[in-house]
Amino acid sequence: MTQPLAYRMRPRTIDEVIGQAHLVGEGKIIRRMVQAKMLSSMILYGPPGTGKTSIASAIAGSTKYAFRMLNAAVDSKKDLQIVAEEARMSGTVILLLDEIHRLDKTKQDFLLPHLESGRIVMIGATTENPYITINPAIRSRTQIFEVKPLSEEEITHSLLLALKDTERGLGEYKVEIEENALLHLSRATNGDLRAALNGLELAVKSTCENEKGVISLTLEVVEESVQRKALTHDKDGDAHYDVISALQKSIRGSDVNAALHYAARLIEAGDLPILSRRLLVIAFEDIGLANPSAAQHTVAAIQAAEKLGFPEARIPLANAIVNLALSPKSNSAYTAIDAALSDIRRGNAGEVPDHLRDAHYKGAKSLGRGINYQYPHDFPNEWVNQQYLPDKLKTRIYYEPKTSGKYETALKQRDEQIKHWKEGARE
Repeated sequence: MTQPLAYRMRPRTIDEVIGQAHLVGEGKIIRRMVQAKMLSSMILYGPPGTGKTSIASAIAGSTKYAFRMLNAAVDSKKDLQIVAEEARMSGTVILLLDEIHRLDKTKQDFLLPHLESGRIVMIGATTENPYITINPAIRSRTQIFEVKPLSEEEITHSLLLALKDTERGLGEYKVEIEENALLHLSRATNGDLRAALNGLELAVKSTCENEKGVISLTLEVVEESVQRKALTHDKDGDAHYDVISALQKSIRGSDVNAALHYAARLIEAGDLPILSRRLLVIAFEDIGLANPSAAQHTVAAIQAAEKLGFPEARIPLANAIVNLALSPKSNSAYTAIDAALSDIRRGNAGEVPDHLRDAHYKGAKSLGRGINYQYPHDFPNEWVNQQYLPDKLKTRIYYEPKTSGKYETALKQRDEQIKHWKEGARE
């Protein structure tokens, strides 16, 4: 049976990896490890189809070490023993262990000494957060790297390579793909290169040649192949971003009907990850402290939508959209952190005051660290007048509370009370 295109197009060396420049780019950690031949076991975590297996395969190809693949959920301890024996006989083996978050204690106990000896370089792959789902004993023996969704440009580049590659790709077929079809294929899969390549292969192999012997891939063919509709009226390719922008601006402007309209466009296009991400941003950026419970409701709605999938996912999403659109609005926290970041990026930071510095290590007292710090819980109102900002920023104000919601109105009252206490302390 012919292997899928996504399998055939896996990178053979680190130079062929698409995306993940923060890990495999020039001077970055995984490339440095490969070049120095100083590999250590690692865990790669991120969404499906973002290159976890590809990176493992490329590391093996670049180092010429043996490469084996197992699944922590379905492969047995005996399978691990076979890999360990191979490593003992022939040297280092790179083991890609998929779904590592499902590794049971028996397999873990067997694997740990081999990781410590370096005979097996394990590359664990998972879509789960390893800091939550993976046993500390494994975490302490590995480095953890996040793998991110690929950009549209990176996916487009990969698709074009696959269409040209006569050895591993689809170069033996004479294919013409419309620009908007290629764009939709790169967008509809939401950063999942495996899904994009699978969609391309299906489109090519299920489309008949025309009278000129050419396989013509139109937008309609690609939509059918990936089972995602493109946004309508997308003549210049900008409708995708225009609709997302319009959704956020409609919610920000408290127009619930417009918000539902633009959300419906994204729902019809099947863009659950994009819609979910945007609603989370809106909840914290535009509603913020005016109605903090809106963010909690949005998170719950997104979690429900992800479990349900379309078409039912539209129901919790609609609840979140109506709630966000009709909530009071505040961007005070968002603008406050940006103002603080602006100072830091301009080099306007200053020294941490001595009385706030860590005083838990030997010799800290002799350096004046932590001396004269006053513990607020020892004072009335759980507050005491002392300086917290560096000297050069001690009068700087970042947070300007608004009064568009009850919660932030209460925060403003507390802020004003503290200012009153400060003024009284200076008199």
